[in-house]
Amino acid sequence: MKYSELLQNGATPTEIQAFLAEGETAPVTMRIPSNLRDAAKEAATLSGMNFTSFVKLCIIEKLSKQG
Repeated sequence: MKYSELLQNGATPTEIQAFLAEGETAPVTMRIPSNLRDAAKEAATLSGMNFTSFVKLCIIEKLSKQG
């Protein structure tokens, strides 16, 4: 199943979050300003998580709210 199919089928935010959190990991490289990276690292630390987990959480939250 694809993310777009979940949206078309009227999945709940919880169902979308579960879908996005499962699956194999894939390496991703992205270029962002160092100030943004540093701020995100600091926010992650203040939230008690690492940078990668923080970014994944932000993406999952954003995508589950769009549904």
